[in-house]
Amino acid sequence: MVKVLIVDDSAFMRNALTSMLASDPEISIVGTARDGLEAIEKVASLRPDVVTMDVEMPRMDGITALKHIMEKAPVPVIMVSSLTNEGAKVTLDALDLGAVDFIPKNLSELSVNIVKIKEVLLDKIKQIARRGPIRRITRPIDKAAIEIKIRELRLAVPQRATGERKTSVVAIGTSTGGPRALQEIITVLPKDFPVPIVIAQHMPPNFTGPFAERLNQLSKIEVKEAQEGDQLKPGLALLAPGRGHMKVVKKRTLESVVTISENREEFVYRPSVDALILSIAECYPGRALGVILTGMGNDGLKGLTELKRTGGRVFAQNEQTCVVYGMPKAVVDAGLADKVLSLEEMAGEIINAV
Repeated sequence: MVKVLIVDDSAFMRNALTSMLASDPEISIVGTARDGLEAIEKVASLRPDVVTMDVEMPRMDGITALKHIMEKAPVPVIMVSSLTNEGAKVTLDALDLGAVDFIPKNLSELSVNIVKIKEVLLDKIKQIARRGPIRRITRPIDKAAIEIKIRELRLAVPQRATGERKTSVVAIGTSTGGPRALQEIITVLPKDFPVPIVIAQHMPPNFTGPFAERLNQLSKIEVKEAQEGDQLKPGLALLAPGRGHMKVVKKRTLESVVTISENREEFVYRPSVDALILSIAECYPGRALGVILTGMGNDGLKGLTELKRTGGRVFAQNEQTCVVYGMPKAVVDAGLADKVLSLEEMAGEIINAV
């Protein structure tokens, strides 16, 4: 039985989440709290397996409560976030501080998709509870330490001319736990990283822009939310926008550019990892590296199957460092992974591969 504590100053939201979660016989609502102070007390006394945490509350907000919980009694926390630009920035702060994921604050307005939202939320809570608290890096990014790590990695890699490279692009797919995992990887890559990077992270439309900006501020390479027609370039990471699916196409000039489609097509998740990597396999046969990181479900399996069939290589994050070992597990179980790596090892192996 998964014990859940619901923290929200809105009685409507407390009741909505309670009703949704209590419908599953494997989940027990052990308590509710109206603010951060009450949340801290109930985490200590009720010892829940998962906490859902509102951001804006009286007396003590969710971010302050999250800091205290992560320091004193770490437990998986899912933030309940407004889907606004400002809400995105606060949520990204929470993920930095140790929150494992977030759900939309306005789920009551999404009546058309409520069945799907409920199904995903129940599955997410059960998987996160099974995983339990994992080691998190909650300190600020140490730029001096990054410089040292980059120098060490570069010294270990034989320098290759462009024509000698077997990898011409790196494609990364991730979902739950992905923002922190991507931050750990992208911020370590050197400014002269020799190939382009494309990323699909399951995120709402208003979140991908602020997330790309945050990665760009912390990184040596350039990171931006992709726009229609953006060209793939060495040292540039393009993050798929949450409003649709990103694909890569080759122009007659042989330049590779991105195209954004807002049609759901056959892809369930948005932005779709499969949609991106299938296009990479077609444009870069035998010259692509696919990287699959923490996340629920199996998005990326279809794309990486094709990437592998066309001669590409595949790296998967290991179970021990995943928030949810779903997407990487599907790839590993299918025998597609050339290497199964910890999050700490991933950046170095990506640098070695290009």
